[in-house]
Amino acid sequence: MYLYNITLQRATAITHAIHGNFSGTKMQEIVISRGKSLEVLRPDPNTGKVHTLLTVEIFGVIRSLMSFRLTGGTKDYVIVGSDSGRIVILEYIPTKNAFEKVHQETFGKSGVRRIVPGQYLATDPRGRAVMIGAVEKQKLAYILNRDAQARLTISSPLEAHKSNTLVYHMVGVDVGYDNPMFACLEIDYEEADSDPTGEAAQKTQQTLTFYELDLGVNHVVRKYSEPLEEHANFLVTVPGGDDGPSGVLICSENYLTYKNLGDQHDIRCPIPRRRNDLDDPERGMIFVCSATHKTKSMFFFLAQTEQGDIFKITLETDEDMVTEIKLKYFDTVPVAAAMCVLKTGFLFVASEFGNHYLYQIAHLGDDDDELEFSSAMPLEEGDTFFFAPRSLRNLVLVDEMESLSPILSCRVADLAGEDTPQLYMLCGRGPRSSLRVLRHGLEVSEMAVSELPGNPNAVWTVKRRSDDEYDAYIIVSFVNATLVLSIGETVEEVTDSGFLGTTPTLSCSALSDDALVQVYPGGIRHICSDKRVNEWKAPGKKTIVKCAVNQRQVVIALSGGELAYFEMDPTGQLHEYKERKRMNSDVVCMALANVTPGEQLSLFLAVGLADSTVRIISLDPSDCLAPRSIQGLPVCAESLCIVEMGCTDRDADNAAAASTTSTLYLNIGLQNGALLRNVLDPVSGELSDTRTRYLGSRPVKLFRIRMQQSEAVLAMSSRSWLSYYYQSRFYLTPLSYESLEYASGFSSEQCPEGIVAISTNTLRILALEKLGAVFNQVSFPLEYTPRKFIIHPESNNLIITETEHNAYTEETKKQRRLQMAEEMKEAAGEEEQELAKEMADAFLNEDLPESVFSAPKAGHGMWASTLRIMDPVQGITHKLIRLEQNEAAMSSVLVKFQNQPQQILFLIVGIAKDFQLNPRHCNSGYLDTYKIDPMGRELEFVHRTPVDEVPMALCAYNGLLLAGVGRMLRLYDMGKKKLLRKCENKHIPNGIVNIQAMGKRIFVSDVQESVFMVRYKRAENQLIIFADDTHPRWITCTNVLDYDTVAVADKFGNIAIMRLPPNVSDDVEEDPTGHKSLWDRGLLNGASQKADTISTFHVGETVTWLQKATLIPGGWESLIYTTLSGTVGVLVPFTSREDHDFFQHLEMHMRSENPPLCGRDHISYRSYYYPVKNVIDGDLCEQYNSLEPVKQKSIASDLDRTPAEVSKKLEDIRTRYAF
Repeated sequence: MYLYNITLQRATAITHAIHGNFSGTKMQEIVISRGKSLEVLRPDPNTGKVHTLLTVEIFGVIRSLMSFRLTGGTKDYVIVGSDSGRIVILEYIPTKNAFEKVHQETFGKSGVRRIVPGQYLATDPRGRAVMIGAVEKQKLAYILNRDAQARLTISSPLEAHKSNTLVYHMVGVDVGYDNPMFACLEIDYEEADSDPTGEAAQKTQQTLTFYELDLGVNHVVRKYSEPLEEHANFLVTVPGGDDGPSGVLICSENYLTYKNLGDQHDIRCPIPRRRNDLDDPERGMIFVCSATHKTKSMFFFLAQTEQGDIFKITLETDEDMVTEIKLKYFDTVPVAAAMCVLKTGFLFVASEFGNHYLYQIAHLGDDDDELEFSSAMPLEEGDTFFFAPRSLRNLVLVDEMESLSPILSCRVADLAGEDTPQLYMLCGRGPRSSLRVLRHGLEVSEMAVSELPGNPNAVWTVKRRSDDEYDAYIIVSFVNATLVLSIGETVEEVTDSGFLGTTPTLSCSALSDDALVQVYPGGIRHICSDKRVNEWKAPGKKTIVKCAVNQRQVVIALSGGELAYFEMDPTGQLHEYKERKRMNSDVVCMALANVTPGEQLSLFLAVGLADSTVRIISLDPSDCLAPRSIQGLPVCAESLCIVEMGCTDRDADNAAAASTTSTLYLNIGLQNGALLRNVLDPVSGELSDTRTRYLGSRPVKLFRIRMQQSEAVLAMSSRSWLSYYYQSRFYLTPLSYESLEYASGFSSEQCPEGIVAISTNTLRILALEKLGAVFNQVSFPLEYTPRKFIIHPESNNLIITETEHNAYTEETKKQRRLQMAEEMKEAAGEEEQELAKEMADAFLNEDLPESVFSAPKAGHGMWASTLRIMDPVQGITHKLIRLEQNEAAMSSVLVKFQNQPQQILFLIVGIAKDFQLNPRHCNSGYLDTYKIDPMGRELEFVHRTPVDEVPMALCAYNGLLLAGVGRMLRLYDMGKKKLLRKCENKHIPNGIVNIQAMGKRIFVSDVQESVFMVRYKRAENQLIIFADDTHPRWITCTNVLDYDTVAVADKFGNIAIMRLPPNVSDDVEEDPTGHKSLWDRGLLNGASQKADTISTFHVGETVTWLQKATLIPGGWESLIYTTLSGTVGVLVPFTSREDHDFFQHLEMHMRSENPPLCGRDHISYRSYYYPVKNVIDGDLCEQYNSLEPVKQKSIASDLDRTPAEVSKKLEDIRTRYAF
């Protein structure tokens, strides 16, 4: 079995974010890392929407990211520390919309290792040097400079190693133009290592160490080191030189400290806490991330605590000496992995989990009534300040970037009855979790919907002058009339436009010299810019049946198959060409391309005829109306559209849509619901390279619109599709919207790139914002972290188990609040009773949503859990069962028991009681049994079965229940008072995390020893392991593909497919007593038969769900996987040997011609834990489309193909299985 890996939805989690002027213009961009890919984002300063300019897979783990600017430069570079053992400096080239590798310096082994640098990066704020550090021992400094051609140069590395030292964080200190200085948080473990009693480890203190890079003698010295009182977690550089006092802020547990070299004494300030917090008061509080904003006159820091509260930190100085630290509560946002403050006043928050946000900083919080805390305020040691969290005051949310991360479980199923399956996902963590329903399609925002007096049959928009930015009129054609609407603040009818209103219209268009043209069955009406009207009437009894118009040409088809051609002369008049052309059958559709800027006319006319052909006819003055080429079709064409795609108007600012070359494409919509896309040769008019996609059950109508400043095609069948070109790739994506009948592009101030469309008797104005997205999603909030869910077969409702560690149940929270309110009243004196009562009441009534302000942390070993029955289409919760404090639902399954009536379904939930994770300890658990009503909405509690370990896995098996309780595999049957244990197997080594059954075979996954194949022998009542795996695997999820084959994923990000060899027997016939397989310990300390690994692949992110399913109606089956970082991908099987050979060679060429950006070797990345086997990486192959044309040609010629054929093959394998 040979597989091909395709990513459908790239990772959505953000691990690092930096900002700077990467494109070299005044605009600031944000560069983010998503684990194994880099993205460039640009927030639009006018709309506040975040646009993705570029996404590039780097096939490596990004460990650190820094922006860097040479002294006096205007452009920022990106420095990447990855697992490649190399430091890489990238430059963003906006004209190519690509990253270019400026430098790549090797210093160590590849892989994420303790002593190989790459984990920490620090740059000198003045842009002279960079330091890259490892977790332990090694640090290297590089001096960066520019040569005579103003190119970036890099020195050889200078070592600053110190053995037996662990590093926690590292920053560059701003010292103006003195020698560059770096500050590190370190701990020396030498004594702790050699002391067997463990006392030294308790006493070892963290140190703050300054390293100075002496530019004169070219080496690094440890300048100064001092021990710290608290345990610190990160450092913040304070601006220096002429901008500030220099030095560092140390963020540690409960305290914020300012330190600097020289006479400066330390300034300490406690981290403020929330008043009346339900958290454990003994728990320490830390800052988790920060952002610095610096202008010429001032600077401040925004630092966020682990509860999400942001504080604004300022420093008071007196002649370069810092006198006090001031903190002020700013606002609360979800806990972030990184924050960036942009020059345009935006705050970008890359959330740890869940959606990411862009806020506008509306106020700096200087003049409000919020308390300001200062290090100068007297406090007892161990005391702190208190503040009250509130809803946003200084920040305004302007954009939300949807993120699936983390996906905890998923199902592909068509529960909404839409014939294309949806993906149901459990996402998020804690109170910010959600059930998300993903559908393949672009999200459509409705700008306006208005009713029309009847059912129209067509709609167009035209501009008043050809150089206007926005459209002026919407023309709507009815069966016997035409309505003209003007676009302004509102849309209203006008009568003086010059259009003929008493007839239906075939086409309206703006001509190039500010004139308009209306084609109707009786003739052509040419409305000049000064409102003069010229009419051309159809001759005799003939009428116009079809037409095609662009800025300078009009072609009409008269009844009987006669073509007449009009061209605009230099004076602006339309002139008919001297002869007409008769076609040998009726004309069903026609199309002209737009006139490209700088040319007089479009050279080709495409005509679809009733004899199921499309003909290309020349409009070149030398051979006007002569046939050029012909293409036969399986059925008659419904509509045609010629567009120029693959390029923008070479707009330098908009690099996102720019590519190498643009091509003319003829799109043909067929009456059977298929869409054909052909390349139209711009010189000869030949048609080549046909691509076909089936769109729906109705004939396909095509409309040319503008998207991302380039041409796109809207195709309408039973659903509407958009064919567009984005980031060097073609997309054909359905719109998630009801079916439309006719459309036209629409441009106004509110909606610069919209669509105006008609559906029955309404006129709709729509906008598409999230281009490039594969899915759009609907999200329903949940209360705790969702762990598992089951689909109820009859009602399609979901049964979700949500379990949260370190959390209180609602009941416990209520009791704690009451208890704290009582304590408040008791603590107050006699005369303060009234006030205390008011405060207590206010405290009991305050309702801060936990999804923003985070849930209280209860401490380790505290669990809260619920069972929820939910309608996945409407998002309604039918039933919610709350478990008691410290009962954690771990697993669930639906079972029909053999000794119960057939139609009754039971829900079994595995629950752990007082479960401690580290060290792992649990001595009691339960199997709760519920009866489900046939409607799938109610649960009736039947009984509870105590067990002595954690029931991590449950599975229905031939009318019985299989349970993995700790490391025991047990078989239970239904009893009156509890479940009855029938049989057990104690030979699974560590702990059962997953059980799947197919037929008689049982596939049991161990937490670290891969999969065991088990057979239940009814006669002897024994569960016997008959085969196992040869590799240890830390399994996260499995999926049985067929009776012999199982796909497994492990927590290190590998997917493997294992198959039992044909000679394996699970029928232990030759051993009638069944004792041999009990004492025969078989091969390699395991079973006597082994499964073969037939394919392995390193995804690079922990896979949380595997499922075999079809994603498109009529498509083929593929293996779908989702990961913790929010990736959705598929592994698809090759069906022919030649396809596999082709892709194998393409992958080989891509590895050598286009090595990964950050210096990691592609094949060793995909073989991180086990050598990659029988899987070809589609992510690498698809980078072919973004190579330079010269490279594309050379690779294609080595494969005996043309570049068009290679990209067609890449597109075909995608569309056969997915989108």
